[in-house]
Amino acid sequence: MTLLIVRLLYAFVCIGATAAYCFSESSAAPDVVSQHQVAAFFVITLIALSILLVDVLLPKKRVEVVSVIYFGLLIGILLAHLLNLALGPLFGSLGSEGKDFQAGVTMLTLLILPYLCITFMMQTKDQFRFVIPYVEFQRELKGGRPMVLDSSALIDGRIADIIETHVVDSQLVVPQFILQEIQDIADSHDKVRRTRGRRGLDILKKLQQDPKVEVKVAETETGKGKSVDQRLIESCKQFNGRLVTNDLNLNKLATIQGIQVVNLNDVANALKPRFIPGEAVRIKIIKEGEGYNQGVGYLDDGTMVVVEAGSKEVGNEVDTVVTSVLQNSAGRMLFTRLAEPRA
Repeated sequence: MTLLIVRLLYAFVCIGATAAYCFSESSAAPDVVSQHQVAAFFVITLIALSILLVDVLLPKKRVEVVSVIYFGLLIGILLAHLLNLALGPLFGSLGSEGKDFQAGVTMLTLLILPYLCITFMMQTKDQFRFVIPYVEFQRELKGGRPMVLDSSALIDGRIADIIETHVVDSQLVVPQFILQEIQDIADSHDKVRRTRGRRGLDILKKLQQDPKVEVKVAETETGKGKSVDQRLIESCKQFNGRLVTNDLNLNKLATIQGIQVVNLNDVANALKPRFIPGEAVRIKIIKEGEGYNQGVGYLDDGTMVVVEAGSKEVGNEVDTVVTSVLQNSAGRMLFTRLAEPRA
């Protein structure tokens, strides 16, 4: 609404200023304007309002793009001026013909060098960090670097439980294409995928309503035409953020490209109780394992426990002793043996 008011004020000011310039007797307008006042009024007004039309037709503007064009144009003109100064003595030695050549060379340098500088800086703008182009006019964010969520982290849902613990106070960023991906999953004909997608949307809504965290759904144009994983990595670079995911392959890909990754499985594993070889664990064996004579049970936190020689104890709660622990990003497994009966 405020932007609309500014545009209307601009239009009224343009019309009033143009009318005063064209029709005022004290105006210092040239003779061609004085002799054709009405035509001049409409032409000048049209030129002024054409800027308003361009502004309306280009709603998505980025400060860094405008700054890159400005710096490219400035550097290109400066280089062209320096080049023409350096070539001045050469053209001066050629006499009158040199001056003719100098005018043409000056025109070419003023056309070519600014264009080359602008295109070069637009193609490499993500590798530069200027002070002015990257100033963000927003309230100061609490916490550390933002955390960019992928679809697996939202569908998993544990990120909302982590926020409830007050451990995380960073801004959460959800790129628009991730939101679209979850929407596509929620609209799937497969019942399981549809349920997962709807849960992801519910988790995002819950996070947005939580006053303890700031959630931003960001529109980004980085990596269009590339895979979702690569676009996520480029979004993390754009926001200087950390990637939050459950996808093991995406975790490895992002780590290779220098992106810090918060794997929710690693976070969950880090909070699970620690077990060391020789420690006693009481477990209910619920099924036979894949190995010979093995039994399998689960702790309250979902940790799988493999019991050697436990297949005969299926359905029973037994005392075991930890022999080894296997842990990775996919989870944690305990390998145990049946405890010796007490004498």
